[in-house]
Amino acid sequence: MPKVWKVSPKHSDDLLEQLLVNRGLKNKSEIERFLHPKLEDYEEDFKIPGIEEAKKRILQAVKEQELIIIYGDYDVDGVCGTSVLYHGLASLGAKVLPYIPHREKEGYGLSKEGLQVVKEKGAGLVITVDNGIVALEQAKFAKGLGLDLIITDHHLPLEEKPQCLALVHSTKICGTAVGWCLIKSLVSKELAEELLDLVGVATICDLVPLLEVNRALSTASLVQLNKTTRPGLLALFYEAKIALGEIDSYRVGHILGPRLNAIGRLEHAIDSVRLLCTKDKLKARNLARLLCEANDQKKQLSVQATLEAKEMIAQERGLHLDETTKWKKIIVLQSEKWIPGIIGLIAARVAEEYHLPTVVLSIGETESKGSARSVNGLDIVETIRKCSDLLIDIGGHPKAAGFTIDTSKILDFKKKLEGLVKEVVYEDMDELLVEAEVSSKQLTKELVKELEQLEPTGVGNLRVILASQNVRISDIKTVGEGKHLKFKGDGMEAIAFSLGQLASLLEEGQLVNLAYYLEINKFNGQEKLQLKVVELQV
Repeated sequence: MPKVWKVSPKHSDDLLEQLLVNRGLKNKSEIERFLHPKLEDYEEDFKIPGIEEAKKRILQAVKEQELIIIYGDYDVDGVCGTSVLYHGLASLGAKVLPYIPHREKEGYGLSKEGLQVVKEKGAGLVITVDNGIVALEQAKFAKGLGLDLIITDHHLPLEEKPQCLALVHSTKICGTAVGWCLIKSLVSKELAEELLDLVGVATICDLVPLLEVNRALSTASLVQLNKTTRPGLLALFYEAKIALGEIDSYRVGHILGPRLNAIGRLEHAIDSVRLLCTKDKLKARNLARLLCEANDQKKQLSVQATLEAKEMIAQERGLHLDETTKWKKIIVLQSEKWIPGIIGLIAARVAEEYHLPTVVLSIGETESKGSARSVNGLDIVETIRKCSDLLIDIGGHPKAAGFTIDTSKILDFKKKLEGLVKEVVYEDMDELLVEAEVSSKQLTKELVKELEQLEPTGVGNLRVILASQNVRISDIKTVGEGKHLKFKGDGMEAIAFSLGQLASLLEEGQLVNLAYYLEINKFNGQEKLQLKVVELQV
């Protein structure tokens, strides 16, 4: 569906100055802090309450060679956080093992089954990473087993806090970064800096706003990533065909992240932890290959499942042809065929295409897993929490949530959820934010370098979309079996992914309006200016 282009009001003829104003940055100190973020400017954010109590218990466990279990999660944030704590504790000489719950068998976060397993392994201390803040019953269960529990997490808390030995919690940063703050207080400055490569991957992939402390963390981490010697990351770079020196926020979020995530969606995320923790180059190559194969399989499954989801929506809407019918303001889909590992991907794609919050359920015999994605104007985790009387558990963020529900209660859940959002007004669903209109004559390689000063880009600091009007196009063709459109715009190379269907509407020499990312395409040792087209207006 074409979007309405919303062009930011013009404030300056200098493009960089215009982009900074768009971000609310006007005075010199704000601009300096944004363009040149430094970790030392955010030391107070790293001094999270609970760290001192946690340190004391960890050092006791190290001294007594007590088994420490790092209890992580199966997404990128959980995997990277588990690896950060493993490397840090191992450097202290700790007896330490990672534990990642199985997505289908155990579900998200601390579980009584998982705690029972680690107790049987002989653990005395359990440290969570990226989970635990809402695990009230599980924390009590751990205490009953005689396990000391340290919780490190960044998710939204409940009013009641879990009973544990130490609670290290901040919503400003991702789960891995919270764990890093704890490890940073225990290890050498050099090791803390080295571990920033994993902190950055998690920060970018967990979609926290890349502003202030997160901007400083991700900026420092990209420097570290581009000089990392970690065998697992190097093997993953090789398999994904990206080189040191070329790693930016886009490659982390769209190439590395999905590969680290994939194995946990299909099998068990412990293999991602093994990849990030191994020192064996051959083992790293084998694990990296395994993750990439899982990513290909995940793509195939999610594409097929998304097509099925769209068919369900079309069928439901086809039953209600009366124009006066008001469509429901949330989409709820379910299937016994969809595995829990891909329902978040289905929800994200459906929400993006239909501009409505979407809940997707993987139906089990007695219990079902749900994943939700939202749009501007609805805090999805708080909305679903209002249905807690029907749920087994729930966790997440304003834009994404996951939960478990008794299968017999799904119909009641759906009705209650639809009622809760009945009066909600969603914001800016069909708008494309264009930061500035420029003429094609202004587009140069030097301008690309100027735009790179805004990196790393992501949530809160979106990659810059520019627009040009009356661009003359030529050499029109499709690539990728007709899926993508390729052409020249005023003589510059242009690629428009997923817009191949427009080829039949275009003619040589036609004038069009383009919204695009400006980039340099490197191929066979050559560098060419390229427009990565987001939308095209005929």
